[in-house]
Amino acid sequence: MIKILVVDDSALVRKLIGQAFSTQADFEVRFARNGREALAAIATSRPDVITLDIHMPEMDGLACLDRIMIETPCPVVMVSSMTAAGADATLEALRLGAVDFVAKPTGAVSLQFDSLARPLIEKVRAAAGARLRTSLRLRERVRFRMGEGTRTRSSVRKAKHVPEGEGLVLVGTSTGGPPALEALLDGLPASFPWPIVVAQHMPATFTGPLARRLDGISRLGVQEVRDPTALVQGNVYIGRGDADIIVSRRGPGLVAMAAPAQADYPWHPSTDRLVRSALNHMAPSQLIGILMTGMGNDGAEAMALIHAGGGRTIAEAEETAVVWGMPGELVKANAADFVEPLYRIAALLKKLVS
Repeated sequence: MIKILVVDDSALVRKLIGQAFSTQADFEVRFARNGREALAAIATSRPDVITLDIHMPEMDGLACLDRIMIETPCPVVMVSSMTAAGADATLEALRLGAVDFVAKPTGAVSLQFDSLARPLIEKVRAAAGARLRTSLRLRERVRFRMGEGTRTRSSVRKAKHVPEGEGLVLVGTSTGGPPALEALLDGLPASFPWPIVVAQHMPATFTGPLARRLDGISRLGVQEVRDPTALVQGNVYIGRGDADIIVSRRGPGLVAMAAPAQADYPWHPSTDRLVRSALNHMAPSQLIGILMTGMGNDGAEAMALIHAGGGRTIAEAEETAVVWGMPGELVKANAADFVEPLYRIAALLKKLVS
């Protein structure tokens, strides 16, 4: 039985979330109206997962989350409004240690709640098995670990330099991805010689704020891709949410483009579609594929083509992934050239392209 604490100041939202979980036989649900009630309930009921609203009276979701992670660590899924302010607050929550988030539908919540119920149930199930210590203050801990210079797992294959000339790094991630991206980019210099294209599963409201946040902490330039954009070294390109990001060629150069989501690809922005589009214009040996924390298997099949064609693939190790779905599938397919903890991926990437 998975014990859930639902924290929301709206009686209607608490009722709707409770009804959604009541359809599942393995959930036990309790409720709190704000952060202060939540902290008291956590002390007595010890939930397995918490769903946490951001905007609440007395103690808001961010203040509550900070206390939870310090005092009684527990997997948390944020329930966020789909606004610019809501997106910024959600990204801050992920930095503080939340495992994942779902976006509240706009307008009358009761009329659109069905669109929230299924992803909420899926993400709460995943959060129940998440590696919480990995999600807690991830960037700060990764920087400390990088300074230690310790190794926890050896590479699957000896690092080989990729050929000189044109090349791309393709990154796919989902649950736990924003803090993992911060950690990856924090370890790369402004002189990094290849463009990096990222498919992070997120709604469109959130990918722009994510790109701005990453741009503020990284020595690389980071931008969300809305229009055809030339790929330039020293820059990172984030796919716009609710769409896909693909690589194409215009004249002698490569561009990243936003493309309407296709039903053939269940997650968006799709890592599989990104990788396949790059393979249409570049040899596998010119590509490095990286799969980091995330639910599902997006990217594993396409990155196996990079591996089979002589390119390089990196899977985040299970020990640091919040959810070892996407990178785990690459490993299970015997298509990961390297299986590395998050704090070693940037150093390996620099070695491969230097």
